[in-house]
Amino acid sequence: MQIILNIDESLLSEALQLTNLSTQEELVNLALQELVQSRRKKNLFDLTGKIKFVSDFDHKALRATRHVAD
Repeated sequence: MQIILNIDESLLSEALQLTNLSTQEELVNLALQELVQSRRKKNLFDLTGKIKFVSDFDHKALRATRHVAD
């Protein structure tokens, strides 16, 4: 997909040097991948303290009852 963007040239040059990538396309794809990965992690960290875990939960017993029902 082609798109026209106005990007800070000095930032673009520095990013290309830091990553050792050869094309702007590779750089933009890498930047987008890293942004998505970073935001997914952040969203997981935002759940900290919002999910309650039961310390004595027996997942094996739950599996056994599920198989009996089948």
